[in-house]
Amino acid sequence: MMTNIPVVKLGLIAVSRDCFPMALAIRRREAIKEAYQKAGISTQLYVSDVTVENETDMLKALDDVKANGVNALVVFLGNFGPETPETLLAQKFDGPVMFAAAAEGDGDLIDGRGDAFCGMLNCSYNLGMRHIKAHIPSYPVGTAQDIVKMIADYIPVARAVIGVKNLKIITFGPRPQDFFACNAPIKGLYELGVEIEENSELDLLVSYKDHAGDKRIPDVVKDMEEEMGQGRFYPDLMERMAQFELTLLDWAEDHKGARKYVAFADKCWPAFPKQFGFEPCYVNSRLTGRGIPVACEVDIYGALSEYIGACVSGDAVTLLDINNSTPASMYEKDIKTTTSYQLTDTFMGFHCGNTPSCKMKSDRAIKYQLIQHRTLEPQGSDPDFTRGTLEGDLAPSDITFYRLQCDSEGKLRSYIAQGQILPEATGSFGGIGLFAIPEMGRFYRHVLIEKHFPHHGAVAFGHYGKALFDVFRYLGVEDTSYNQPKSLPYPTENPFE
Repeated sequence: MMTNIPVVKLGLIAVSRDCFPMALAIRRREAIKEAYQKAGISTQLYVSDVTVENETDMLKALDDVKANGVNALVVFLGNFGPETPETLLAQKFDGPVMFAAAAEGDGDLIDGRGDAFCGMLNCSYNLGMRHIKAHIPSYPVGTAQDIVKMIADYIPVARAVIGVKNLKIITFGPRPQDFFACNAPIKGLYELGVEIEENSELDLLVSYKDHAGDKRIPDVVKDMEEEMGQGRFYPDLMERMAQFELTLLDWAEDHKGARKYVAFADKCWPAFPKQFGFEPCYVNSRLTGRGIPVACEVDIYGALSEYIGACVSGDAVTLLDINNSTPASMYEKDIKTTTSYQLTDTFMGFHCGNTPSCKMKSDRAIKYQLIQHRTLEPQGSDPDFTRGTLEGDLAPSDITFYRLQCDSEGKLRSYIAQGQILPEATGSFGGIGLFAIPEMGRFYRHVLIEKHFPHHGAVAFGHYGKALFDVFRYLGVEDTSYNQPKSLPYPTENPFE
């Protein structure tokens, strides 16, 4: 159950220019209300009875929607619309705002013509003059049914924007030296409105030890065992991991402060397993499955990316290394004969074991971190404190691979690429999946490498590129890349290749 993402309550305010019939805007507003109810959308829509013609109306309308718990606003131009009051609605409302306008269609192009097609231009111009952010759909003019579809597309965008503006990212430990790519300026977080609290690994260890003997541990152990199933966990490890889960949950509750939502970015190696007695991956996966991302290797922008994806999808997400190429023999045997993908369209996304179990094949199990076992425990010994990963192949699914990142110059960048997880077995270790993204080879070279993105990418389980693109744009990210088709070369692509 997702417990750490906003619940959107929409508000709709119609605006009317004083030289146009207000009745036209009201009638069209009521048509949207009726169409929304018929559409059966679960998100509540409050329709204000206050129609805005002037600044006084604007203040009344704002008071009305605030009194009714609205946290995401739709401003509807039922006719041409008053430029100043309608943009002040966006300026003074504390939350995301979408603008849409009425298409003509009443059959009367004299008294029934609203000219909202024209008014939307002036609305946009006024928003720009005042430097006000707003969501404007790709074609923002339509019938009541069209606008209901726009509102439905806006809901995940609004949910993510609300979440980001009320998010605190809590970190433990500095970024590992050998994974310096996860390091990034926190300047971008403040520009987005995200708060950050940085702590030492010692702070986390002290809190963990204070939770020894916590009366809630047996219930958490039982829940973990039921999730995994008999024979898929280490019985002697469960109490320690349950203690750690409670440590993180209590820390989140005690440290969120003025913020409503929390994500973590923790240092998980090399000291962690030896001092805590286990790997944190499985616990991280459980929290992430509830909408509380715990990013590996203190990857703060990975945690932020995961959280945005959770808000957009309303579902569990994960963070993976863009890890290894697909062996040609595997491609020839298992992929080429059943798909149209090229070898370079495919790769394996991997991490030690942080993907929620609900996104993995049924044979997943708690195991040990093979790479750390090689280096942290005596050669030839059985795994001890390197146990605690959640391993297995990821289940086949549509996916969106994406990331929001702050580069070394402090500029926010992002990428989005839609594809799928293929059903073929990887034959490898860790939490891993065989990914296919059209034109991945070119995208890898001319976006991921060219724009200096790190090896971690967030994964949402479905195609959410449209909503993510709109979220990044609303947040002010000016550079969002995607996997361009061959017909559209990248600026750095050699035309003579």
